[in-house]
Amino acid sequence: MKRRSDLTEPRQRGRFDVSYDPEVFGQFSESIARYLGTARFLVWQTGVIVVWLGLNIIPPERYQFDPWSRGLVLLTLVLSLQASYAAPLILLAQNRQERRDRIQAERDREVAERTQNDTEFLAREIAGVRLALADVVTGEELRDQLDDLTKAIERLTERVDGLAVDRTAD
Repeated sequence: MKRRSDLTEPRQRGRFDVSYDPEVFGQFSESIARYLGTARFLVWQTGVIVVWLGLNIIPPERYQFDPWSRGLVLLTLVLSLQASYAAPLILLAQNRQERRDRIQAERDREVAERTQNDTEFLAREIAGVRLALADVVTGEELRDQLDDLTKAIERLTERVDGLAVDRTAD
């Protein structure tokens, strides 16, 4: 026996260990679940059952492999086996889809939160720009003030000219 340095865990006996990749198995189960949920599968299954019933009802009983008189036991067994494997595979596919949906919902929530924060920031910035622009003189106001200044300069020019004429006349 090999000596171990960690004696806190009991020694496990050598077992036949089957390992598999859960992601690959999950993808496989999803592909089966997707196929089982199609109309094509239902049509094929219905066709197989109709042929099965035809082969076990129409010919004489000695040629029937699953006689009607015994209650079609083999057909019942086949359909039960199919259901016993299909149900867990479908549940596994649903669980994987639920996990993907939960991750996507979390991402959507984060994006929505960032978008809301960005929108609030932009709204505050726009409000700040509006307040800053409220103090800015508009073009019309500037024209009016320039007109007033022009008129005032013209009056002053007339006065200065009038004073200059009066001085020269004296």
